Amino acid sequence: MIKLAIDANGGDYGVETTVNASMLAVQKYKNIELILYGDEEKIKPLLTNNTRISIVNTKDTISMGEKDPVKAIRTNKEASLCLAMKACKDGVADACVTSGPTQCVVVGGHLLIRRLPQMERVALCPFVPNLDGHPRLLLDVGANVELRVEHLGSLAIFASVVAKEVFGVKDPKVGLLNIGSEPGKGRQIDKDAYYYLQDMKEINFYGNVEPNEMVDCPADVVVTDGFTGNICLKSIEGTAKTMSKMLKEEISSSFKGKIGYLFLKKNLRNFKKRLDTTEVGGAMLFGLSKIVVKAHGNSNALAFMNAIRLAKELVEADIINKVVEKLPKADE
Repeated sequence: MIKLAIDANGGDYGVETTVNASMLAVQKYKNIELILYGDEEKIKPLLTNNTRISIVNTKDTISMGEKDPVKAIRTNKEASLCLAMKACKDGVADACVTSGPTQCVVVGGHLLIRRLPQMERVALCPFVPNLDGHPRLLLDVGANVELRVEHLGSLAIFASVVAKEVFGVKDPKVGLLNIGSEPGKGRQIDKDAYYYLQDMKEINFYGNVEPNEMVDCPADVVVTDGFTGNICLKSIEGTAKTMSKMLKEEISSSFKGKIGYLFLKKNLRNFKKRLDTTEVGGAMLFGLSKIVVKAHGNSNALAFMNAIRLAKELVEADIINKVVEKLPKADE
């Protein structure tokens, strides 16, 4: 049985989302047990199905608007996020799922769970919907403003293992996010990273990937620094939302559009689903010694349930041990 620690108080909507998501998850996946770390008084009235769900009571939570992540993690030991991560670290749970504030999750991963000895950096990696229906891994998207070439290399190895073991990609191609496809494009760090990744025997390096290729991506994994990756990800998400809004406006602007919608309703629903990040589940914190999945702060029950599903799949794939096998030894 897979045990998952749930930060039930976290996110914009707290227990209203996490409890409903947890009940959906245990109903759908028979091999999981969930430990909800949160306010028992608020959780119990919502918990109509407690099969394989237990509660560890705590009213404390990390605010979504927290300005000092390090202080928040160090001084709020009883916060739901901290307790869920500690359970993961201590082996009480196999993985942690949270929709708490991103930087607090990253700091908590560093301080409470700790990095793998072979990893010098932790990266946030979402699974980006793609034209062919198979998500792409984009990292880093916010944990590190800057990364050295060797950091990008170790993260590329980590991501390649996830792409292979979770998404079934036989020989994952690794791309480097850049402003052009040629090796000499970009900043000096991008030029250096190109040749560094090209020389790595542990990965299948594709070359540079431009931002306009991200939703029809030729690579399975795309690496970059957290600043660039965050801009790229938010641009994709913002464009998808705007396109959906524009489409709705055009359909409702005329009688013919409304009639056409009746014939295209199923196609439009499928179109929305292909762009919907709630179907993917969340982002994984790469580089930690335990699995942590970070859902969007504004996740609904479906999105958070899919984050639970992703954590389950990562545990089933024994990702951490397989990554350790591929990474160079810490003293090499």
